[in-house]
Amino acid sequence: MVEHVVVIGAGLYGAAVTASLTRRGARVTVVDAGAPAGGTSGATFSWTNSCGKKPRPYHDLSVAGMQAHRQLATEVPYSDWYHEGGNLEWAADDPELEELREKVDGVLNYGYEARWLSRAETLRLEPDIDPAGLPADGIAYFPREGWIEPTRLIGHLLSSAVSPGAELVRDDPVTRLESTAGLVRAVRLASGRRLSTDAVVNCAGPQAARIAELAGLVLPMRNTRGVLIYTSPVAVSVSRVIHAPHVHLRPDGAGRLLLHTPEIDSAAYVSDAGEVRVERSSVVRVLEAGRALYPGIRAATVESVRVGERPIPADGLPVLGRAVDLPNFHFAVSHSGATLSVHAGDLVAAEVLGEDRGEALAPFRFERL
Repeated sequence: MVEHVVVIGAGLYGAAVTASLTRRGARVTVVDAGAPAGGTSGATFSWTNSCGKKPRPYHDLSVAGMQAHRQLATEVPYSDWYHEGGNLEWAADDPELEELREKVDGVLNYGYEARWLSRAETLRLEPDIDPAGLPADGIAYFPREGWIEPTRLIGHLLSSAVSPGAELVRDDPVTRLESTAGLVRAVRLASGRRLSTDAVVNCAGPQAARIAELAGLVLPMRNTRGVLIYTSPVAVSVSRVIHAPHVHLRPDGAGRLLLHTPEIDSAAYVSDAGEVRVERSSVVRVLEAGRALYPGIRAATVESVRVGERPIPADGLPVLGRAVDLPNFHFAVSHSGATLSVHAGDLVAAEVLGEDRGEALAPFRFERL
């Protein structure tokens, strides 16, 4: 019988798994090498979507993840972390437009909500966009997509678990897993503390491969850096996620905007002092693209630049559920944790406690890798 579970990692997945386990009556200790939300979850675009995700089980898991966010938002008073304003996307040229058309056709075939808008229809949704930055038509709109404030969500999930009795251990890295007879028996921390356990859940994000190695398992990962630019507060109307050809952006609360492009990710580098930095010229280029699209933000300055390490399993799909060769060791690791964490974390927690979630988790087992 599983009574005590150690969850490793206090980001989105760790918080979601901890909250679900606690709700189901387990005693949980969640441990993190730093502060909750201090890793990837605190530096993410956090776009909730299933826009073009393949194969079909991954799409369906993401749709269920979006629904789980909606449900949680209706259940929790003042749940100000969830924003479902939709997502607008358009292309820079004909080849990109063809790719976008294929994506829209694909999700429509899955029954996912999407439609095409004209420039005039788009400006009714986002009136502060410069009309010159929009094509006359061919603008894709995905109305059920949105974004979350991950730190606020993590705070709620952990609070809902700690209040009934879960323990949060912060700033104490895992250094060793003790296993006998094919099961993990204890988790050792850098402080010297030993946590006896009936099950372990690996929610360590970019460090998930290291934790798996401590358990004698090889988890192939291809992590990448993600660079995010946070502006000063600006008095413009931005209500949804925007994927324009030269800048991606969304609101970030208190009038700030969050900006990103895939190209800026390559501008992150490790300095001679071992610090991760971002080329200033690349930051300016993204900010200028944002100003060109929304002229009202031309007075905006850069308040901060954050670099997150995205945890991406080797084939790009989530790794969820128990390991066959170590059946009380479980995974909750993926890219797109902002979309998936509440739903997928609940599936994993249910399986930890012996509930059958085999059909839902089958496409995402560790063993496929």
